[in-house]
Amino acid sequence: MKGLLIAIQFLTRLPTPRLAAVSSAEFAASMRWFPAVGLLVGVIVAAAAWGGGRLDGWSGALLALLLWVGVTGALHLDGLGDIADARGAAHKDRDRMIAVLSDPHVGSFAVVAIVLQLVAKLVLLHALIEAQAFLAIALVPFAARTGPLVWSRWLPDLHTGLGSRFRGAVRIGDLLLWGVLLAAASCWSPALLATPLFLLVWGWWLRCAIGGVSGDGHGAGIEVTESLSLFAALLWLQVA
Repeated sequence: MKGLLIAIQFLTRLPTPRLAAVSSAEFAASMRWFPAVGLLVGVIVAAAAWGGGRLDGWSGALLALLLWVGVTGALHLDGLGDIADARGAAHKDRDRMIAVLSDPHVGSFAVVAIVLQLVAKLVLLHALIEAQAFLAIALVPFAARTGPLVWSRWLPDLHTGLGSRFRGAVRIGDLLLWGVLLAAASCWSPALLATPLFLLVWGWWLRCAIGGVSGDGHGAGIEVTESLSLFAALLWLQVA
């Protein structure tokens, strides 16, 4: 249970009981609980979408998006922006790309990527609210947070940093457990069956374009997977 609390503290701004000193091993092991935290975030976002949607679809979408960003503290949006800036600098050389990833300043590529991501989520949330697909909304953050478990096992570390601390913490049993739960969740939202494809494509892109995974790569991947999963849910509703 301590691992879950650590994961909640790391991935969200939700209040939790105060914990004693957390070791590096305990922090790394908390990654096993990331999908569970995603479900918690999803329930909050879906509840906001439902509540705001009682006024109109755009109000629900805006309230859901504001809570989505607020509950997570824009943690993953920061990673998306850093990856966008780093990729924009990659035409120079690898050292420059790594330096940009470590730079706390925000560049034009980051601003564009973050704005587009927020607009995409707002539009997709509105469409799903209009379709009354609140369960699909709730399950999207859960599905996206299975990604770091896969990427940390599959991809090499880009550099020594926050992301590298998760190396070796995820066991095969963890992947199997969350994989089974993801498959079970697809009974309520069949579009979740596309999640493994999204995770593989993002991991492949990170390996080819960036060279490995870091904390920023995990965060950006979660954001990208969330948007793709929202779109997949909407697409499923249109063709089902």
